[in-house]
Amino acid sequence: MDISKAQNDFINSFKAKQKIFDTQQCAWCFHLFDENRDGYLDGKELDNLLSAVFSDGTESYTVNSDYKAELLKLLDQDQDDRLSKKDFLETCFYWLKQILQPVSALIVVDVQNDFLDGSLALRNCPAGQDGLGVIPAINSVLDTVNFDLVVYTRDWHPSNHISFIDNIDKRKLHSTNKILCSEAKPMDTVIFEGPPPTVQKLWPSHCIQGSWGSELHTELKNTDGGIIVNKGTHPNVDSYSAFWDNNRQSQTDLVKILSKHKVTDVYVCGVAYDVCVGFTCLDAVEHGFRTVLIEDACRGVDLTDIDEMRKNLKTNGAVISHSCKIKDLVEAHDRPPQLGLQTAKNVALARTLVAEGKVT
Repeated sequence: MDISKAQNDFINSFKAKQKIFDTQQCAWCFHLFDENRDGYLDGKELDNLLSAVFSDGTESYTVNSDYKAELLKLLDQDQDDRLSKKDFLETCFYWLKQILQPVSALIVVDVQNDFLDGSLALRNCPAGQDGLGVIPAINSVLDTVNFDLVVYTRDWHPSNHISFIDNIDKRKLHSTNKILCSEAKPMDTVIFEGPPPTVQKLWPSHCIQGSWGSELHTELKNTDGGIIVNKGTHPNVDSYSAFWDNNRQSQTDLVKILSKHKVTDVYVCGVAYDVCVGFTCLDAVEHGFRTVLIEDACRGVDLTDIDEMRKNLKTNGAVISHSCKIKDLVEAHDRPPQLGLQTAKNVALARTLVAEGKVT
């Protein structure tokens, strides 16, 4: 696309929060891209805006017609297939603000002794991946990227937790369960009667509250101001996600913490890729956060499940990235279209909630 130097320089002037993108800057942005001064962005003008906004820092990402149509549907308030100045100031301001000046949190999931060196060490799981391998990548990101917030999650189980194979005889199994207590093995899945009926994968006892196994690994960098979120604290339900328990009955404090800090983007890493990391990512997307999984800073349990989780994350709008690329994403040098679409969905949802009187 034929983006002018003035247009490109304007968009890039906000990266790394060099200056604030406010409503006055938004109005000037519209003026810059509305080249024919008809009060609308459409056709080539809209293409130029998207090409300037969605860039990896060197060149523009390709934005196809389907993506453009979906984006317009979300941002165009009167659905006339173009962006008026009113659309731009009332809707695109919030869209561009998140893209150009995101507020980023790193969520380090369950980098605890038991998963790295203890009773449930990943190297002993089917994938054979060494959990210790996540630490250099996570520490590197912590050393080089200026996140607005860092959260460390911990499995924090009581000794009578439902997931422990040693406790299988402490709860009644559901009539549809196919495995006898005496025959159950670690990583088998059983169904407990409840209520509610609960499908549960069985694990060796791990991360018991206050134990050595529950502690964060000593080689993991501990950031000043980092916040710890515990999960899996209820004896009768597991909690793979750092947001919700597996039965979706109770939440941790993670959403409140992220909202308090006005976080827009979450970067997720740790263990295990196909379990707690993956489900934390999926819930982050569902809660409206622009979500990036740092793949080289993750290790998992089962190769097939890792592959399925990767596909699931991509389908649901998460971005899979590498630790060497995170700084550019956080500082908005790299602005991929996938995250821009999630931003548009957030803006459209907020507009709907305001129109329905559910928020003010």
